[in-house]
Amino acid sequence: MKTKYIYWKEGKWWIGYLEEYPDYLTQGSTLEELIDNLKDIYHELTSGSIPSVRKTGTLEIA
Repeated sequence: MKTKYIYWKEGKWWIGYLEEYPDYLTQGSTLEELIDNLKDIYHELTSGSIPSVRKTGTLEIA
C-alpha cells in the first residue's frame, strides 16, 4: 500500500503530513524519523481509535 505525503525541512526539523490528512502534522530530526512518524500517524488515523478525523476528498463538477 502507498500514500502520498508532503514534507519540508524547517531549521533542524523535517516536518510533514499525509496528503489525505493535512490537519495532522508530525516532525522528525531526520527524514527517516519523519517517515516512521508518518507511518505511525497513518495507522492511528485509519484504526478508528481517533474520533472526528478530517480527510480530503475530490469533488467532480460537471
